[in-house]
Amino acid sequence: MAEDDFDFSNKVPPSFDRVGNVIKDSGSKGFNPGLIVLLVVVGLLLIFLVGNFVLYTYAQKTLPPRKKKPVSKKKMKKERLRQGVSAPGE
Repeated sequence: MAEDDFDFSNKVPPSFDRVGNVIKDSGSKGFNPGLIVLLVVVGLLLIFLVGNFVLYTYAQKTLPPRKKKPVSKKKMKKERLRQGVSAPGE
């Protein structure tokens, strides 16, 4: 038929040609901006977590233990009564 009229063996459709150029350009530009943002965010998160861990361990070593809340006089009386009164039957 008309096979001789259509010879596409050495021609590339324009859409694929553009994709090829984009791939070539992206290699010369360097890193993907999305990748840079992701790396910065992950880096900051890691620094934050490591800093918190270091501060926590430092505080555990250096700060004195927390003081207990003072017990009210009412509670002290109740506790004395509880300890002073023996259980019935003893």
